[in-house]
Amino acid sequence: MNLSNVDLDALHVLHVVLREGSVTQAARALHRTSPAVSNTLARLRELFGDPLLVRRGRGLVPTPRAEELAPVLAATFDRLERALLPSEPPERTERTMCLALTDADQLADGPTLARAFTTAFPRAHLEIVSVDVLIASGGLAGGRVDVAIGPPSPTPEPGHHARSLREERSTWVVRRDHPRVGRRLGRRAFVSERHVDIHLALGRGGRGHRAAEDAFASFGLTRDIAVTVPSFVAAAELVATSDWITGMPRRLAQALAPRLGLRLVSGPIPPMCFEMQMHWHERTERDPIARRFREIVYEASVG
Repeated sequence: MNLSNVDLDALHVLHVVLREGSVTQAARALHRTSPAVSNTLARLRELFGDPLLVRRGRGLVPTPRAEELAPVLAATFDRLERALLPSEPPERTERTMCLALTDADQLADGPTLARAFTTAFPRAHLEIVSVDVLIASGGLAGGRVDVAIGPPSPTPEPGHHARSLREERSTWVVRRDHPRVGRRLGRRAFVSERHVDIHLALGRGGRGHRAAEDAFASFGLTRDIAVTVPSFVAAAELVATSDWITGMPRRLAQALAPRLGLRLVSGPIPPMCFEMQMHWHERTERDPIARRFREIVYEASVG
């Protein structure tokens, strides 16, 4: 494809349609009419030789070619917009900075991070999203999320940067007045008591879940799973109103225990330890505001 045939404005329209998932919403964001946006998409379909977006039900679904283009367009227009904006001091910026956290980190670190952010950026907006949003928006290269906190990536994408924050340790949790579990969860109780399992612990794709199962198996332990939930907080709520047990990061357990009436207990195997890192993409590496944002996240997370 000859780049001289590519219309930058048309590519921006495609970027907004892919971001919004709707011609109507994209037209509203672009301050154009829906027919004008549709006409631009028609020209791009001819240029790329691909439908780009196909209708499914009431919405539009990107083709594989459009899914390939989406993160490239997002990063390109993000960098272009930032390059055209004059630099500004942190205390005057009104930008929105997006941080992806697990549910455990949202509860354990969210308040501290929010206070630190509003102190450094009094006129800006902090958006905290889940790891699911990070994945759905094309990862850090997608342009929506500025910083993510999580375990080391097994397959870092191009342009990926990371900085170590801390080591997390796991613990076991029961309700405060559990009738059979004291200060320690022994092997017999571990096997006989019922468990609440967190399927997505320590990252998507079940990596953390498999690591936990491998650790139990290496000590000859199996769990009787009563319920499986997608978050640590949901597991803690269930344990607080039952005789079930669950495992979670120690910092989160310490934050939840006084609120929900929980007890932290040691288990029959050593606690799991895992590194937590701060992740960002090359697109924001040299951005002064993004750099200051990363400093705030780091200081709040390790302090």
